[in-house]
Amino acid sequence: MPRNIKKAYENGTRSKDGKPGANYWQNRGKYNMEISVDPKTRLVSGTESIIYENNSKDTLRNLVIRFVNNLHKPSSPRGGEVSNDFLSDGLTITSLKIENEVYKEDAKNWGTVGNVKLQKPILPNSKTIINIQWNYPLSKESGREGQIDETTFFVAYSYPRVSVFDDYNGWDRLAHTDRQEFYNDFNDYIFSVKAPKNYVVYATGDLLNPDEVLQPEFASRLKKSYTTDEILHIANEQEMKSGVVTKQYDWNIWKFEAKNISDVCFGLSDHYLWDASSVVVDKKTNRRASIQAAYNVKGTDFVNSVKNNQYALDWFSNNWPGVPYPFSKMTAFQGFADMEYPMMCNDSQMDDPVFAQLVQDHEVAHTYFPFYMGINETRYAFMDEGWATTFEYLIGIAEHGKEAADKFYQDFRVKSYIKDRSAEQDQPIITMSTQVSGAGYGNNSYGKASLSYLALKDMLGDDMFKKALHFYMDTWNGKHPIPWDYFNSFNTATGKNLNWFFNNWFFTNNYLDIAVKGLSADKKTITVENIGGFAIPFDVVITYADKSKAIVHQTPAIWEKNEKIAKIVLKSTKKIEKIELDGGIFMDATPENNIFYVK
Repeated sequence: MPRNIKKAYENGTRSKDGKPGANYWQNRGKYNMEISVDPKTRLVSGTESIIYENNSKDTLRNLVIRFVNNLHKPSSPRGGEVSNDFLSDGLTITSLKIENEVYKEDAKNWGTVGNVKLQKPILPNSKTIINIQWNYPLSKESGREGQIDETTFFVAYSYPRVSVFDDYNGWDRLAHTDRQEFYNDFNDYIFSVKAPKNYVVYATGDLLNPDEVLQPEFASRLKKSYTTDEILHIANEQEMKSGVVTKQYDWNIWKFEAKNISDVCFGLSDHYLWDASSVVVDKKTNRRASIQAAYNVKGTDFVNSVKNNQYALDWFSNNWPGVPYPFSKMTAFQGFADMEYPMMCNDSQMDDPVFAQLVQDHEVAHTYFPFYMGINETRYAFMDEGWATTFEYLIGIAEHGKEAADKFYQDFRVKSYIKDRSAEQDQPIITMSTQVSGAGYGNNSYGKASLSYLALKDMLGDDMFKKALHFYMDTWNGKHPIPWDYFNSFNTATGKNLNWFFNNWFFTNNYLDIAVKGLSADKKTITVENIGGFAIPFDVVITYADKSKAIVHQTPAIWEKNEKIAKIVLKSTKKIEKIELDGGIFMDATPENNIFYVK
C-alpha cells in the first residue's frame, strides 16, 4: 500500500471494512452549459457556469482545469503517433471569472491539464462560482471524438471541467495521453447544444424539449419509444434527407439534463438514421430506460443495435452484475472509437454482427464501471476494463453459448498475453496504469484483471461472489473507490480473509502455468505444480484404463495454503491411464506439461 493510500486510511476517509470512512468526502459541481457546433467550421464554442463544492478540509489555492481535447494540440504528449488531420489548435478561453474576479487566462499554454492560481482561495466546505467562455476546433480525424463524416460529429470531453481533488492524491494533474482513460467527479449537468436545422443531436441525459426541436410527428414517435418494447424508426433516410424531422429554424437549441453523473457528451448528424425503443431495467419498479441508435445508412451492424441493447440492459440488470441499469438512456452512435461514455457508446462498423454485438456489450457494461462507480481509470484501469471484460464474457455465454464465449475470450483476451514472454506482460496488475504501455497495459487492464475476477467467482461460488460484488457496488456507487476498497469490501462481505488471493493476483509477477508433477506410488495422490504462480481454477481430467473419464474441478482455494504445490487425493481405485490438466480460459503458458501418462 503506497504511503498516500495509507494516509487516507489513517485520516479516516477510507475504512478497512471496505466502506468509506467516517471522514470520507468528495467534491462535486453543478454545470450549466450552452454549447454550439458549427459544422462548416467544426468550431465548438460554449459558455458555462460551474458551482463548485469544496467538501474537503483543505484550502484550495489553485484551481486545476482539465480539457481532454487538448490532446489534439501538437505540443501535447501522446501515447502513439497521429496524422496531421488529428491535430488542432486546442482550447481558447475568451473569458474566465471565478467569484466575479476576472482572470487573464486564454489557456494557450495548457496541455490537457491547466492550472489557475486563485486570487481568493476556496475555503474548506464552501462553494465557488466559475464562469468560462471558450471555443475549440473539432479534429478532422476522429478518435474518441471529432468529425465522423462531412456532416456528422461526435463531441466528447468538450468542455473545461474542474479536475478531481480527492482524499488520497489531492489534485489529479496526470496528463491525458490517449491511452489511459478518465477520472471525473460526479456532477449535475444542465446543458444545451445549438445546432443547425436538420441536425439531430443525441446526448447524455434526458432531452428536455423535444417539441421545440422536432416536428410533431417525430416528437410523438420519440415519446412513444420511451414506453414500448417495439423498435421504432424515429427518422429514416428519406425523412432526414427531406428536412422534415427538425424544426426549420436556422438553428435549434437542444436541451438536456443529467444528474449525479461523471461526464456528458453528444453526437450530431443531418443524415443518420434514428431508431429507438425502451426496456424495463428494474422489474420491482417497472422503470424503463430509453434505447436509441444513430447510424449511417451503410451501418449494417447498427440495424440491430436497439434490439441488442434491449437484451444487454435487461441481462446486465438481472444477471451480472445484477444491478438495475442506473441511467435513463443508452444510445449507440456510429463512429470510430469503440468507446464508452455515460449513456452513450461510439462504435465502429465491424461488418461482423457477432463481433459488433460483443463490442457494444463491452461498452454498455462500462455503465457500471466506471460510470456508476467513480473509478480512477487513469491510475487503475483494471478496476473498470477488467470488469467490463468479465461482463462481456458472461453475457457472451448467454448470447452464444459457453463454448463460443470461451473460444472468443481465449482468442481475444488471453492467447496473445500468455504466448508473449516479454517482461512487461508480467508486471503486477496493481502497477499504476500510466507506468505500463502497449500490450503490458492492455493485458493488465483487460485480460489479467478479468481472469482474477473470474477466478474469484469460481472460488467463492456465484451466490457469495454476487453478494460481495453487490456490497462493493452498493457501498461505492457515486463515489471514488480505489483497489484497496475493492479488496476490503470483498473481505467484509464474504467474511473471509482473501488477502492471500489479492496479493497473489494483483501484487506479483505471476502468470498462468501449471503442470502435473507426478502421481504417488500408491496411485492415489496427484501432485500439481504452479509454475506461473497465479491462483487459478482448473479441471483434472482422468482417463482410466477402461477408457472412461472423470473430471475433478479445483477452485483457486487449492492454492491458499501452498501457492506452488497442490496435492489432489483421488477417490476412485480404478487403474489410471492418463492425467490431464485443463484450465479452460485460464490458458497455460506451457500446455505440454499438463499431460501425464501413467506407466
